[in-house]
Amino acid sequence: MTTELDRTSGKGLAAGTLGLWGSTVIGLASTAPVYSLVATLGFVVLAVGAQAPIAFVVAFVPMLFIAFAYRELNNAVPDCGTTFTWGTKAFGPWVGWMGGWGVVVAGTVVLANLAQVAGIYLWSLIGDGSLADNVPLVTATGVVFIAAMTWVSWRGVEIGERIQNILLAIQYLVLAIFIVAALWHFFDGTAPDPTPFDFAWFNPFGFSDWSGFTEAVLLAIFIYWGWDTCLALNEETRDPKRIPGRAALLTTVILLVTYVGVTVAAMMYAGLGESGTGLGNEANADDIFLALKDGLFGPFGWVLILSVLISAVSSTQTTILPTARGTLAMAVYRALPRRFATVHPRYRTPSFSTIVMGVVASLYYIGMTLISDNILQDSILSLGLAIAFYYAITGYACVWYFRRELFTSTRNFFYRGLLPLLGALMLTYAFVQSAIDMVDVDYGYTVLLGIGGTFVVGIGSLAVGVLLMFLWFAFPGSRPFFRGESLNRDTEVLVPEDAAQYSRSVDGGLA
Repeated sequence: MTTELDRTSGKGLAAGTLGLWGSTVIGLASTAPVYSLVATLGFVVLAVGAQAPIAFVVAFVPMLFIAFAYRELNNAVPDCGTTFTWGTKAFGPWVGWMGGWGVVVAGTVVLANLAQVAGIYLWSLIGDGSLADNVPLVTATGVVFIAAMTWVSWRGVEIGERIQNILLAIQYLVLAIFIVAALWHFFDGTAPDPTPFDFAWFNPFGFSDWSGFTEAVLLAIFIYWGWDTCLALNEETRDPKRIPGRAALLTTVILLVTYVGVTVAAMMYAGLGESGTGLGNEANADDIFLALKDGLFGPFGWVLILSVLISAVSSTQTTILPTARGTLAMAVYRALPRRFATVHPRYRTPSFSTIVMGVVASLYYIGMTLISDNILQDSILSLGLAIAFYYAITGYACVWYFRRELFTSTRNFFYRGLLPLLGALMLTYAFVQSAIDMVDVDYGYTVLLGIGGTFVVGIGSLAVGVLLMFLWFAFPGSRPFFRGESLNRDTEVLVPEDAAQYSRSVDGGLA
């Protein structure tokens, strides 16, 4: 029988709130499928042309392998700190702390981007759309969206899940209409550039340019990012050891089908031409849907714009969730100030961490906008570095944490060893190759310190984590963590609800 004590165990979060469907919905919403396609599909086509579908499939492979790592680690250590906790247990406090910081960086940067997109698309629906060019108005609107979604996240996972069910249903309905309409026009002969389906689109050996291939795969990796949110909510699911891992795998598969389906339909409808509505037209790369909406939706083209807005707003809320829970876990294990471990007594959410996340993201967004919109865009382009960074740490952590069990069964060898290792190696390559490409002054929109601004912002944001880690190391309260006392391989992950009680037990028994 479920008791109130069951719902308030562990770190004080609302245990038993989410099922498989709820976890999957939140994982899908975190990826913002409609917006992700808007932001990347055009650039992927520009990079590899007709090989765009196989690029999405290739990018899915490391995501799937890392999803296996998440699942296996979650089965053994169902902790909402995810990469931070697992990295610490596998490699010690320094690697674990940086893994947690990678999650924070990715969440903060993408929140600024999502807020901007939400503001632009909202005002593009009003009047003649000229208000979307009003930077102060768009920025203020984006901050309001962050504040609203921060409140939803603070208010509780259950209300967030209900909202996400509605928002995700709208997104997938619009995507389904997009696919049906595109195929209808193709078979009806009214498509602007009908291009018959070709199995060569799925030929992994059909890439003619290696740099284009790596660029496309890196872009595609970005649009899969976010599925791990359901793992960060593991302590709030009804079966923490099984449901989050299953939800993660289910989410990645659904995303693969979605992205490939939309890409194929768009190619059959618009073709790869470099003019008009062609997907190879550089003028369309920033927003393929905007270029196709009138032909596919006619007078209802605004519906496609609305779906992008909904996608951005939806992902704003779900992006706050994993970061807030990650910093909660870090505080519980003394890797951050104790205040971050505060849990709302009624809503059972990481109240302080959630509010801080919303405030920091808003300040970052406003600051980058005031300095230069180009720097904000470069920070978004650099997002892949933080994603590849902490995903790779998770893959390596899985292999090392289970190293003594890898050869005890075939299953363990593949799911806890080989596949996570391959995924981590792929993402390590993606990180290194991205960093090298970003050094080029022509890569992004700015030049800083004589090199590409994207590189400076991306590597710099991770370097800031190193500085903050050493700063926290200087405080006495950090000693239990950095000495490996508050969190190590043998530490129980379901810690006492009362952070003060936990701190006293650490100080008295382990210090």
